[in-house]
Amino acid sequence: MKMAVGKRVMYVFLTAFLWLNAQHAFVSCTLTSELQSKIAKVNQEGPYLGLIIPNSFELDPLLNNPGYTASDTIIDVAGRRFRFGAIGDQSVILVMTGLSVINAAITTQLLLSLFSVEGVVHYGIAGNANPSLHIGDVAIPESWAHLALWSWQRYGLGADNTLPLEDNGDYTREFGYIKFADFTSNVTGDSPVDNQLNNIWYQPEEIFPVDGTPEQRQHAFWVPVDSKYYHIAKKLEGLELESCINATTCLSTTPKVELVKRGISQSIYLDNAAYRSFIYNKFEVSPVDMESASVALICLQQRQPFIAIRALSDLAGGGSAESNEADTFLSIAATNSVTVVIEFVKLLSLHSKSWSM
Repeated sequence: MKMAVGKRVMYVFLTAFLWLNAQHAFVSCTLTSELQSKIAKVNQEGPYLGLIIPNSFELDPLLNNPGYTASDTIIDVAGRRFRFGAIGDQSVILVMTGLSVINAAITTQLLLSLFSVEGVVHYGIAGNANPSLHIGDVAIPESWAHLALWSWQRYGLGADNTLPLEDNGDYTREFGYIKFADFTSNVTGDSPVDNQLNNIWYQPEEIFPVDGTPEQRQHAFWVPVDSKYYHIAKKLEGLELESCINATTCLSTTPKVELVKRGISQSIYLDNAAYRSFIYNKFEVSPVDMESASVALICLQQRQPFIAIRALSDLAGGGSAESNEADTFLSIAATNSVTVVIEFVKLLSLHSKSWSM
Protein backbone atom coordinates (compact mmCIF):
# COMPACT_ATOMS: atom_id res chain seq x y z
CA MET A 1 0.00 0.00 0.00
CA LYS A 2 1.14 3.54 -0.67
CA MET A 3 1.29 6.00 2.18
CA ALA A 4 -1.51 8.48 2.71
CA VAL A 5 -1.15 12.09 1.57
CA GLY A 6 -0.42 13.24 5.11
CA LYS A 7 2.47 10.84 5.42
CA ARG A 8 3.81 11.89 2.01
CA VAL A 9 3.87 15.50 3.17
CA MET A 10 5.63 14.47 6.36
CA TYR A 11 8.33 12.60 4.45
CA VAL A 12 8.82 15.45 1.98
CA PHE A 13 9.45 17.68 4.98
CA LEU A 14 11.75 15.07 6.52
CA THR A 15 13.71 14.81 3.28
CA ALA A 16 14.25 18.58 3.18
CA PHE A 17 15.28 18.56 6.82
CA LEU A 18 17.80 15.77 6.25
CA TRP A 19 19.34 17.56 3.29
CA LEU A 20 19.75 20.73 5.36
CA ASN A 21 21.45 18.72 8.13
CA ALA A 22 23.90 16.63 6.15
CA GLN A 23 26.24 16.31 9.13
CA HIS A 24 23.52 15.08 11.49
CA ALA A 25 24.82 12.21 13.67
CA PHE A 26 22.49 9.31 14.39
CA VAL A 27 23.57 6.74 17.01
CA SER A 28 27.26 7.33 16.29
CA CYS A 29 26.70 7.01 12.56
CA THR A 30 26.82 10.10 10.34
CA LEU A 31 24.12 10.09 7.71
CA THR A 32 25.85 11.30 4.59
CA SER A 33 23.96 13.23 1.94
CA GLU A 34 23.95 10.13 -0.26
CA LEU A 35 22.55 7.95 2.50
CA GLN A 36 19.91 10.53 3.45
CA SER A 37 18.80 10.70 -0.17
CA LYS A 38 18.55 6.91 -0.38
CA ILE A 39 16.49 6.71 2.81
CA ALA A 40 14.17 9.49 1.67
CA LYS A 41 13.63 7.75 -1.67
CA VAL A 42 12.67 4.38 -0.16
CA ASN A 43 10.38 6.07 2.34
CA GLN A 44 8.41 7.56 -0.55
CA GLU A 45 7.60 3.98 -1.54
CA GLY A 46 6.41 3.06 1.98
CA PRO A 47 5.05 2.35 4.41
CA TYR A 48 6.67 -1.03 5.02
CA LEU A 49 6.16 -3.90 7.38
CA GLY A 50 9.34 -4.35 9.40
CA LEU A 51 10.61 -7.91 9.85
CA ILE A 52 13.15 -8.11 12.67
CA ILE A 53 15.27 -11.28 12.80
CA PRO A 54 17.85 -12.27 15.44
CA ASN A 55 20.49 -14.23 13.53
CA SER A 56 21.62 -15.40 10.09
CA PHE A 57 20.34 -18.95 10.56
CA GLU A 58 16.86 -17.44 10.95
CA LEU A 59 17.31 -14.84 8.20
CA ASP A 60 18.70 -17.16 5.50
CA PRO A 61 15.62 -19.43 5.26
CA LEU A 62 13.50 -16.36 4.54
CA LEU A 63 15.91 -15.00 1.93
CA ASN A 64 15.83 -18.41 0.19
CA ASN A 65 12.07 -18.92 0.50
CA PRO A 66 10.07 -18.50 -2.75
CA GLY A 67 7.46 -16.57 -0.77
CA TYR A 68 9.89 -13.68 -0.37
CA THR A 69 10.87 -11.44 -3.30
CA ALA A 70 14.00 -9.36 -2.80
CA SER A 71 14.44 -5.95 -4.37
CA ASP A 72 17.75 -4.43 -5.42
CA THR A 73 17.67 -2.00 -2.51
CA ILE A 74 19.89 -2.57 0.49
CA ILE A 75 20.76 0.19 2.97
CA ASP A 76 23.55 -0.20 5.54
CA VAL A 77 23.34 2.04 8.61
CA ALA A 78 25.14 1.88 11.95
CA GLY A 79 26.34 -1.67 11.41
CA ARG A 80 22.88 -2.90 10.39
CA ARG A 81 21.78 -4.01 6.93
CA PHE A 82 18.23 -3.15 5.87
CA ARG A 83 16.98 -5.32 3.01
CA PHE A 84 13.91 -4.30 1.02
CA GLY A 85 11.52 -6.70 -0.67
CA ALA A 86 8.01 -8.09 -0.63
CA ILE A 87 5.98 -11.01 0.67
CA GLY A 88 3.03 -11.28 -1.67
CA ASP A 89 1.99 -7.69 -2.26
CA GLN A 90 3.21 -6.49 1.14
CA SER A 91 6.36 -4.37 1.05
CA VAL A 92 8.78 -5.38 3.79
CA ILE A 93 12.09 -4.36 5.33
CA LEU A 94 14.25 -7.14 6.75
CA VAL A 95 16.91 -6.44 9.36
CA MET A 96 19.05 -8.75 11.48
CA THR A 97 19.67 -7.71 15.07
CA GLY A 98 22.34 -10.05 16.38
CA LEU A 99 22.15 -11.81 19.73
CA SER A 100 20.76 -10.22 22.93
CA VAL A 101 18.19 -7.74 24.18
CA ILE A 102 20.56 -4.79 23.64
CA ASN A 103 21.16 -5.54 19.97
CA ALA A 104 17.45 -6.12 19.43
CA ALA A 105 16.52 -2.78 21.01
CA ILE A 106 19.13 -0.82 19.05
CA THR A 107 18.07 -2.37 15.76
CA THR A 108 14.35 -1.87 16.36
CA GLN A 109 14.83 1.79 17.22
CA LEU A 110 16.97 2.32 14.11
CA LEU A 111 14.30 0.72 11.94
CA LEU A 112 11.49 2.84 13.36
CA SER A 113 13.49 6.09 13.42
CA LEU A 114 14.84 5.89 9.88
CA PHE A 115 12.09 4.28 7.83
CA SER A 116 8.38 4.55 7.14
CA VAL A 117 7.10 1.50 9.02
CA GLU A 118 3.48 0.59 9.66
CA GLY A 119 4.06 -2.45 11.88
CA VAL A 120 6.66 -4.91 13.14
CA VAL A 121 6.86 -8.70 12.95
CA HIS A 122 9.63 -10.35 14.92
CA TYR A 123 10.44 -14.02 14.41
CA GLY A 124 13.05 -16.65 15.18
CA ILE A 125 13.71 -19.70 17.34
CA ALA A 126 13.33 -20.03 21.10
CA GLY A 127 13.63 -22.37 24.04
CA ASN A 128 10.44 -23.91 25.37
CA ALA A 129 9.38 -23.66 29.02
CA ASN A 130 5.87 -25.04 28.47
CA PRO A 131 5.61 -28.80 29.09
CA SER A 132 2.54 -29.07 26.87
CA LEU A 133 4.44 -27.81 23.80
CA HIS A 134 7.10 -29.62 21.78
CA ILE A 135 10.21 -28.96 19.72
CA GLY A 136 9.21 -27.75 16.25
CA ASP A 137 6.01 -26.08 17.45
CA VAL A 138 5.60 -22.39 16.70
CA ALA A 139 4.45 -20.33 19.69
CA ILE A 140 2.79 -16.92 19.35
CA PRO A 141 2.45 -15.26 22.78
CA GLU A 142 -0.16 -12.66 23.63
CA SER A 143 2.35 -10.71 25.75
CA TRP A 144 6.08 -10.50 26.49
CA ALA A 145 8.26 -9.49 29.43
CA HIS A 146 11.94 -8.82 29.95
CA LEU A 147 12.79 -11.07 32.90
CA ALA A 148 16.34 -9.94 33.64
CA LEU A 149 15.80 -6.56 35.29
CA TRP A 150 16.19 -7.29 39.01
CA SER A 151 16.46 -5.91 42.49
CA TRP A 152 18.82 -8.32 44.26
CA GLN A 153 17.87 -8.36 47.92
CA ARG A 154 20.38 -8.20 50.75
CA TYR A 155 21.00 -11.43 52.64
CA GLY A 156 18.89 -11.63 55.80
CA LEU A 157 15.96 -9.69 54.35
CA GLY A 158 12.81 -11.27 52.96
CA ALA A 159 9.43 -10.78 51.32
CA ASP A 160 8.12 -8.47 54.03
CA ASN A 161 11.06 -6.07 53.76
CA THR A 162 10.89 -2.97 51.61
CA LEU A 163 13.39 -2.93 48.75
CA PRO A 164 15.94 -0.11 48.45
CA LEU A 165 14.34 2.87 46.64
CA GLU A 166 10.97 1.10 46.59
CA ASP A 167 9.26 4.00 48.36
CA ASN A 168 10.61 6.29 45.64
CA GLY A 169 8.93 4.19 42.94
CA ASP A 170 12.20 2.91 41.48
CA TYR A 171 11.66 -0.73 42.47
CA THR A 172 8.68 -2.89 43.35
CA ARG A 173 7.70 -6.25 44.84
CA GLU A 174 4.63 -6.44 42.62
CA PHE A 175 5.91 -9.14 40.24
CA GLY A 176 7.44 -11.49 42.75
CA TYR A 177 10.84 -13.03 43.33
CA ILE A 178 12.95 -16.14 43.13
CA LYS A 179 14.40 -17.49 46.38
CA PHE A 180 17.73 -19.22 45.91
CA ALA A 181 17.33 -21.33 49.02
CA ASP A 182 14.39 -23.10 47.36
CA PHE A 183 16.83 -24.67 44.88
CA THR A 184 19.36 -26.05 47.34
CA SER A 185 20.25 -29.69 46.67
CA ASN A 186 21.97 -32.50 48.59
CA VAL A 187 20.45 -31.41 51.88
CA THR A 188 20.05 -34.05 54.58
CA GLY A 189 18.06 -34.04 57.79
CA ASP A 190 15.61 -31.44 59.02
CA SER A 191 18.05 -28.54 59.27
CA PRO A 192 16.82 -25.22 57.78
CA VAL A 193 17.98 -24.42 54.27
CA ASP A 194 19.52 -21.03 53.55
CA ASN A 195 21.50 -19.35 50.77
CA GLN A 196 23.52 -16.15 50.90
CA LEU A 197 22.40 -15.24 47.38
CA ASN A 198 18.97 -14.70 48.99
CA ASN A 199 16.23 -13.32 46.68
CA ILE A 200 15.93 -11.65 43.29
CA TRP A 201 12.85 -9.50 42.67
CA TYR A 202 11.65 -9.10 39.08
CA GLN A 203 11.24 -5.51 37.92
CA PRO A 204 9.28 -3.72 35.18
CA GLU A 205 11.04 -1.61 32.60
CA GLU A 206 10.96 2.17 32.61
CA ILE A 207 9.46 3.40 29.36
CA PHE A 208 9.10 6.84 27.76
CA PRO A 209 6.37 6.68 25.08
CA VAL A 210 6.45 9.09 22.15
CA ASP A 211 3.02 10.39 23.16
CA GLY A 212 4.06 10.85 26.79
CA THR A 213 5.95 13.62 28.51
CA PRO A 214 9.74 13.45 28.04
CA GLU A 215 11.65 12.48 31.17
CA GLN A 216 8.46 11.36 32.92
CA ARG A 217 8.73 7.62 33.17
CA GLN A 218 6.07 4.99 32.96
CA HIS A 219 6.50 1.29 33.75
CA ALA A 220 5.80 -1.86 31.76
CA PHE A 221 6.26 -5.52 32.64
CA TRP A 222 3.95 -7.56 30.41
CA VAL A 223 3.80 -5.94 26.98
CA PRO A 224 0.86 -7.12 24.85
CA VAL A 225 1.20 -7.71 21.14
CA ASP A 226 -1.14 -5.88 18.80
CA SER A 227 -4.68 -7.23 19.28
CA LYS A 228 -5.48 -7.18 15.54
CA TYR A 229 -2.25 -9.01 14.73
CA TYR A 230 -3.01 -11.60 17.39
CA HIS A 231 -6.50 -12.14 16.03
CA ILE A 232 -5.08 -12.71 12.54
CA ALA A 233 -2.52 -15.13 13.95
CA LYS A 234 -5.33 -17.40 15.18
CA LYS A 235 -5.97 -18.28 11.54
CA LEU A 236 -2.51 -19.88 11.37
CA GLU A 237 -3.52 -22.74 13.64
CA GLY A 238 -3.54 -25.92 11.57
CA LEU A 239 -0.79 -24.71 9.23
CA GLU A 240 1.39 -27.63 8.06
CA LEU A 241 4.96 -27.45 9.34
CA GLU A 242 8.19 -29.38 8.79
CA SER A 243 8.85 -32.33 11.11
CA CYS A 244 11.93 -34.03 9.61
CA ILE A 245 15.53 -32.95 9.17
CA ASN A 246 16.15 -35.78 6.72
CA ALA A 247 14.86 -39.27 5.91
CA THR A 248 16.14 -40.70 9.20
CA THR A 249 15.79 -37.85 11.71
CA CYS A 250 12.28 -36.66 12.52
CA LEU A 251 10.47 -35.17 15.47
CA SER A 252 8.42 -37.50 17.65
CA THR A 253 5.38 -35.19 17.45
CA THR A 254 3.76 -33.27 14.60
CA PRO A 255 4.66 -29.57 14.90
CA LYS A 256 1.81 -27.10 15.23
CA VAL A 257 1.14 -23.38 15.57
CA GLU A 258 0.04 -22.57 19.10
CA LEU A 259 -1.20 -19.23 20.45
CA VAL A 260 0.00 -18.96 24.04
CA LYS A 261 -0.35 -16.61 26.96
CA ARG A 262 3.18 -15.34 27.54
CA GLY A 263 6.81 -15.33 26.43
CA ILE A 264 9.90 -13.93 28.11
CA SER A 265 13.29 -12.61 27.04
CA GLN A 266 16.60 -12.17 28.83
CA SER A 267 20.24 -11.97 27.75
CA ILE A 268 20.73 -15.46 29.11
CA TYR A 269 20.74 -18.74 27.19
CA LEU A 270 18.48 -20.89 29.33
CA ASP A 271 19.46 -24.56 29.58
CA ASN A 272 18.44 -25.31 33.15
CA ALA A 273 15.50 -27.51 34.14
CA ALA A 274 14.94 -25.95 37.57
CA TYR A 275 14.67 -22.38 36.29
CA ARG A 276 12.58 -23.55 33.33
CA SER A 277 10.03 -25.07 35.71
CA PHE A 278 10.12 -22.03 37.98
CA ILE A 279 9.32 -19.47 35.29
CA TYR A 280 6.59 -21.64 33.80
CA ASN A 281 4.89 -22.21 37.15
CA LYS A 282 5.25 -18.59 38.27
CA PHE A 283 4.63 -16.70 35.02
CA GLU A 284 3.01 -19.27 32.69
CA VAL A 285 5.51 -18.60 29.92
CA SER A 286 6.10 -20.70 26.81
CA PRO A 287 8.89 -19.39 24.51
CA VAL A 288 12.09 -18.20 26.15
CA ASP A 289 14.44 -16.11 24.02
CA MET A 290 16.90 -13.22 24.06
CA GLU A 291 15.28 -10.53 21.87
CA SER A 292 11.47 -10.44 21.63
CA ALA A 293 10.75 -8.41 24.77
CA SER A 294 13.18 -5.71 23.61
CA VAL A 295 11.39 -5.42 20.28
CA ALA A 296 8.08 -5.33 22.15
CA LEU A 297 9.22 -2.57 24.51
CA ILE A 298 10.53 -0.36 21.70
CA CYS A 299 7.34 -0.82 19.68
CA LEU A 300 5.28 -0.03 22.77
CA GLN A 301 7.13 3.24 23.29
CA GLN A 302 6.96 4.14 19.59
CA ARG A 303 3.27 3.11 19.40
CA GLN A 304 3.88 0.63 16.58
CA PRO A 305 1.81 -2.55 16.19
CA PHE A 306 3.90 -5.61 16.94
CA ILE A 307 3.83 -9.40 17.13
CA ALA A 308 6.51 -12.04 17.78
CA ILE A 309 6.54 -15.54 16.31
CA ARG A 310 8.94 -18.06 17.84
CA ALA A 311 9.56 -21.67 16.79
CA LEU A 312 10.71 -23.94 19.60
CA SER A 313 14.17 -25.42 19.02
CA ASP A 314 14.88 -26.87 22.47
CA LEU A 315 13.40 -27.51 25.92
CA ALA A 316 15.43 -24.86 27.78
CA GLY A 317 17.06 -27.54 29.93
CA GLY A 318 13.96 -29.67 30.38
CA GLY A 319 14.96 -32.52 28.07
CA SER A 320 16.47 -35.87 28.94
CA ALA A 321 19.32 -35.74 26.40
CA GLU A 322 22.85 -34.99 27.53
CA SER A 323 23.15 -32.13 25.03
CA ASN A 324 20.77 -29.31 24.22
CA GLU A 325 18.19 -30.23 21.56
CA ALA A 326 18.93 -27.09 19.54
CA ASP A 327 22.12 -28.77 18.32
CA THR A 328 19.88 -31.14 16.36
CA PHE A 329 16.62 -29.31 15.67
CA LEU A 330 17.64 -25.68 15.10
CA SER A 331 17.14 -25.95 11.31
CA ILE A 332 13.59 -27.32 11.62
CA ALA A 333 12.64 -24.59 14.08
CA ALA A 334 14.09 -21.85 11.86
CA THR A 335 12.29 -23.22 8.80
CA ASN A 336 8.98 -23.46 10.65
CA SER A 337 9.27 -19.92 11.96
CA VAL A 338 9.73 -18.63 8.40
CA THR A 339 6.78 -20.68 7.12
CA VAL A 340 4.51 -19.13 9.73
CA VAL A 341 5.83 -15.60 9.18
CA ILE A 342 5.20 -15.72 5.44
CA GLU A 343 1.64 -16.92 5.92
CA PHE A 344 1.04 -14.32 8.62
CA VAL A 345 2.26 -11.47 6.42
CA LYS A 346 0.01 -12.62 3.58
CA LEU A 347 -3.00 -12.71 5.91
CA LEU A 348 -2.07 -9.32 7.37
CA SER A 349 -1.90 -7.82 3.90
CA LEU A 350 -5.41 -9.08 3.11
CA HIS A 351 -6.80 -7.67 6.34
CA SER A 352 -5.02 -4.35 5.87
CA LYS A 353 -6.80 -3.91 2.57
CA SER A 354 -10.15 -4.55 4.22
CA TRP A 355 -9.36 -2.14 7.08
CA SER A 356 -8.50 0.64 4.62
CA MET A 357 -11.72 0.28 2.62
